[in-house]
Amino acid sequence: MIATLRGELRVRGEESVLVDVGGIGFRLLVPGSTLDVLGEIGENVRLYTHLLLRDDNLSLYGFATPEELELFELLLGVSGVGPKLALAVLSSTAADMLRLAIAREDVDLLVRVPGIGRKTASRMILELKGRIDISRLGLPGVLAITPEQAELVEVLTSLGYSTAEARSAVASLPPEAADLDLEERIRWALRYFGGV
Repeated sequence: MIATLRGELRVRGEESVLVDVGGIGFRLLVPGSTLDVLGEIGENVRLYTHLLLRDDNLSLYGFATPEELELFELLLGVSGVGPKLALAVLSSTAADMLRLAIAREDVDLLVRVPGIGRKTASRMILELKGRIDISRLGLPGVLAITPEQAELVEVLTSLGYSTAEARSAVASLPPEAADLDLEERIRWALRYFGGV
């Protein structure tokens, strides 16, 4: 089984990349989170991989971190979740926020992912809750985060900030910001980055 690939990035698509490893080109399907951190065309990259064998298809999936790969494999174990939906989940939600949503049974966060309804979100929570280790999140005070803060962190990560950067921005908000609507809280958070 192919566990990792290291080689030259030759092509970047919207959902896949082509990596040249010793003259052999491997096409890997990747989530948006991995595309965001890969280098430019011609740079060397390393991807953690999952090889999916089906009767009529052989697909290779690539991830920037072992944690993303682990989440992908956990999602594949949920009944009704295939590789396309698992990639959509990882593309739409930061890995740490996904772990937190499952641990907190936050159906509302999961249903924001295209293709996931309440039934699938509830099934994901039911089947993964005991298997997600939130102690590895590396986010200080992760259990103390409010749903409003989690929503703001998700918005900031969708704008391209890392989870750690987004959490720092949320932590910098003054106490009175808690009473503001989401749009105003986003403006306050962007001030942390000098964006407004």
